[in-house]
Amino acid sequence: MLNQLVEYAKKNISGSEPGFTTRTVRWLVEISAAGQFVNILPLGEEKKGEQTLKCPAMDNMNAGGRAHFLVETLQTVVLLCKPSENVNNIAKAQRKHAFFVEMIRLAASETPLLLPLANFLANGEQLDLLRERLVKEKAKPTDWLRWRIAGTDPMQQPAVLDWWRTWRESDLKGKSEAEEKPKRGKKVVESVEGISSGEMVCFLSGEKLVPLLTQPKITGLSGVGGLGTGDVMVGFDKAAFCSFGLEQASNAAMGEKTVSEYVDALNHLIKNHSRKLANALVVYWYKDSLGGKDEDDLLHFLFEPPEITEASARQRARLLLESIFSGKRPDLANNRYFAMTISGASGRVMVRDWMEGSFEELAARIDRWFSDLEIVTKDGGGLARDPGFNNVCVSLVRRDENRSFSENLKRLPAPTATTLWRVALAGLPIPQPLIVQALGRFRADLIEDKPFNHARMGLIKAYFIRKGGNHNMTAYLNKEHPDPAYQCGRLLAMLASLQRSALGDVGAGVVQRYYVAASQTPGLTIGRLIANAKNHLNKLEGGLAFWYEGQIAAIMSQIQDRIPATLDLEKQSLFALGYYQQIAANRAGKNNNEINEISKGDNQ
Repeated sequence: MLNQLVEYAKKNISGSEPGFTTRTVRWLVEISAAGQFVNILPLGEEKKGEQTLKCPAMDNMNAGGRAHFLVETLQTVVLLCKPSENVNNIAKAQRKHAFFVEMIRLAASETPLLLPLANFLANGEQLDLLRERLVKEKAKPTDWLRWRIAGTDPMQQPAVLDWWRTWRESDLKGKSEAEEKPKRGKKVVESVEGISSGEMVCFLSGEKLVPLLTQPKITGLSGVGGLGTGDVMVGFDKAAFCSFGLEQASNAAMGEKTVSEYVDALNHLIKNHSRKLANALVVYWYKDSLGGKDEDDLLHFLFEPPEITEASARQRARLLLESIFSGKRPDLANNRYFAMTISGASGRVMVRDWMEGSFEELAARIDRWFSDLEIVTKDGGGLARDPGFNNVCVSLVRRDENRSFSENLKRLPAPTATTLWRVALAGLPIPQPLIVQALGRFRADLIEDKPFNHARMGLIKAYFIRKGGNHNMTAYLNKEHPDPAYQCGRLLAMLASLQRSALGDVGAGVVQRYYVAASQTPGLTIGRLIANAKNHLNKLEGGLAFWYEGQIAAIMSQIQDRIPATLDLEKQSLFALGYYQQIAANRAGKNNNEINEISKGDNQ
């Protein structure tokens, strides 16, 4: 996994270098040659900030009181803190601010370009002015800031970057010499043949080197449980995590260069190639670039299928498969995909899942995913459009109409979303607990007279297809389905439609009053509903009554004397599909004037 990230960095991120990282910077502060505040500009769209390459990154930030060079958070640079911030955090911010100011002063003594910035930071009134402006702009203490000095970007100046490289090398050398002395009570790792004392074999490159004790942080996970200041991918801070006398990240020894590459790669992917997955984040990429062709990015289609006016995601997957088989796209035949599901947990990056495979395999499985989810629309007018992956996820939770889509998506636990993601990409059966959730939401929405959810019905259908066996599942109504549970669902839909035709809107109808009982204990409920249907038939005109009587008789002939006494959860799902698909068929018939005598449809 980390090796693939390193390979991604080598191919896609130019200039990856230890001591530098890519940050999402929210604000640009302009100061004059005289060190006076000029303006502050927001960066990025929708308050998301702008990716900035080659930001100096300080090592060993956990040492306390240290700050990054040039690019830092507002809390550190101008002491912008929350009103409720505790005293200890304020004191920590003040120490980091002092360190930041001193770093700029030292750099300015050798690089005159930074003199205006050093003068600005030494002027309390100018800092107060900047802080007031930031408060007015509703900036957050965790937002990152960079500078423009007299119209010049200091991070584009070789002299400034060279000063940072020299200072950092000196700082690391001083720490290395201090750490060479064995600590009392700590084991000393014995030298291995061919490796000098203190050197280890890099976990990623295989080279002999002195490993990093602490590694740079991964940013961009604050929305999925991470910290605004970043989270560590590889780190050991408890004695229980250590072995053989090794401390901190030496337990997974990695060199500075490879660490810089995998950190830069993951930060870049989180910003540019990631998707929210409930309370987790999926980052994905391909071994060989797709050349910016969005129509070839199948994982993008999984989340955002094309509009109905364009080719469907399923059709696109099939076209790509055909082009691979015919030899028209050898570039795709040899390509591979990688997908990692991550979230934050107490300052650490939690890797929830890792998947990889051939592009050809991916196309086949996405084709199958959308094929399995195909379902008739609730009005019976055709197939529902391919659902985006997060739409399938949201179909499993109770939606609050007063909340946004993303807020409702967060209601789904991250492990559930991760499981569904693996089901889609690996072509696995759908776990029954997910269908239990879908069935519960279908039943609740039905009783509350809410519209059908296409993604939910497609997922229930896909469960039976992926389970295997003689599932008899089709996107449209299957009048010949052999399972009595499915036919009982059809019968309830027809009886509900009959009641509406005979009595009109009578408030709580057959569905609201009897759906739960009929779907769980049809043997106790169906007979009573059939008896009551005779009264409804007597209220209709002869032609319409004859049509309903024929439809009910046809369904009963499929059930015969096999009405189940009870239905388990799996059979209840079949009942729900039969009910839904019969409703869609009735509506399609009404729209096509096949039963135009019906003055009103059912209560859906």
